Amino acid sequence: MSSTDKVFAGSIPKIYDEYLVPLIFSHYAADIARRVAALSPSTLLETAAGTGAVTRAVAAALPAGIRYVATDLNEPMLAVAAQHQSEDERMSWRQADATALPFDDATFDVVCCQFGAMFFPDRIMGYAEAKRVLRPEGTFVFNVWDRIEENMFADEATAVLGKIFPDDPPRFMARTPHGYHDKAVINADLERAGFRHISIETLPAVSRAPTPEYVAFAYCQGTPLRNEIEARDASKLQAATDAVAEAIRTRHGAGPVEGKIQALVITAQP
Repeated sequence: MSSTDKVFAGSIPKIYDEYLVPLIFSHYAADIARRVAALSPSTLLETAAGTGAVTRAVAAALPAGIRYVATDLNEPMLAVAAQHQSEDERMSWRQADATALPFDDATFDVVCCQFGAMFFPDRIMGYAEAKRVLRPEGTFVFNVWDRIEENMFADEATAVLGKIFPDDPPRFMARTPHGYHDKAVINADLERAGFRHISIETLPAVSRAPTPEYVAFAYCQGTPLRNEIEARDASKLQAATDAVAEAIRTRHGAGPVEGKIQALVITAQP
């Protein structure tokens, strides 16, 4: 993982929340919310909450009287999440590292995490921390993106940027969000962290956007791809965004566009 892969700062959190969340995250947030609600937790921890796509969905699905703690390593992302969540006495927000959680053992019924495990510098430690804070019969629910070839717009954007910067192609999307998809590896990492009952499900969906420009702006300026583009040539940010939009327009048309997305959804218990 590059040192810039976890940098969600400046305008990125706001663009990420306004563009990328409806584009690719909302469907999977609703899925996580259904799974969490079915477990009927009284105490719930969310790690790597980002701008709160899952937080909003899960909070809406759970009854009064529960305790819900949402955490993220990145304070600018968490600030956006908190701003979007209405006043809720069930909720608390805390900056925290998923690989070194500031909570006592056996505190939560459920730990959930949406598209965060790929960013853990030590995934086994992150999973071990989830297990540590879970109660004995608790459940860890999380998801990761499948390989980039199964995620059309991310793949197309990466291909275009590779042509613009052929000597040093920006590979953030392939390297990190779509770089942890081997089911055998995920299963082994969870087992090494102490989980024994593990289920991994492939879940395809469709990503939709009103225009190709929307997609290009979301990926090129609402993710750490922006950091990679600007590190190579900051003056080319808009040109790179326009090139991605043109490629999507050529393939999918100038109006509303759609493309396949695919994730893996994992549930694990000790």
